[in-house]
Amino acid sequence: MDLKLRGKRALVTGSSRGIGRAIALSLADFKVDVAINYLRNRTRAEETAHEIEARGVRALVLKGNVAKPDHVARIFEALKNEWGGLEIVVSNAASGVLRPARELTLHHFDWAMHINAAALLPITQQFLELPSESKKSLVAVSSLGAIRAIPNYTAVGASKAALESMVRHLAAEFAPEGLRINAVSAGTVDTEALTHFPNREELLEGARARTPAGRLVDPQDVANVVVFMCTDFAAMIHGQIVVVDGGYSILA
Repeated sequence: MDLKLRGKRALVTGSSRGIGRAIALSLADFKVDVAINYLRNRTRAEETAHEIEARGVRALVLKGNVAKPDHVARIFEALKNEWGGLEIVVSNAASGVLRPARELTLHHFDWAMHINAAALLPITQQFLELPSESKKSLVAVSSLGAIRAIPNYTAVGASKAALESMVRHLAAEFAPEGLRINAVSAGTVDTEALTHFPNREELLEGARARTPAGRLVDPQDVANVVVFMCTDFAAMIHGQIVVVDGGYSILA
């Protein structure tokens, strides 16, 4: 299938593992050059970059904490210097403290808000300034915790809700400038990040039993939709939250 992505350039934040890695490799499958952003594990980032290059496209490894505007500026400056421009950004990097609300502090809350939601603002601003050979697409990765109450997910869920609100507001403001902004909201995905949940097994079993499609969402399911959202086939989708959950959220 030709999705008409060949030759485009993309940045995927938090892409050395999990959903971000699946998105990066899927874009490379369609001949997109992909910049890998990571914070701590350079080895994994370089391994992902090698897999991208094995698909016949360029890879770039960029360290940076997207919660810090100066790091974001440095990432985009490197992209401008190395590649000259950018057509796609996937804002996937996420973090947060998974604890009961009784144990949360404002420091925990601020950390989740900065990396999961507020980071979208400088990322969008920097993206707007880069040259592009076509209209631009930005896809943020959210989760059902933005609209559903999940145990131990208070701070992260609130930050994802803020992210989705930002997607709508930024999409309305920047669509006239040729930047299309959307989000993909993932259901329960069994990634490394889920190992930090104290009730991981209970969450997985509950989600599996409740999902009409009969299985959990995997990283590739999310990546497939993100790739589509980056194509011209999705040209008139603006400011939307596309849910990938096997039907989990349609049940009462």
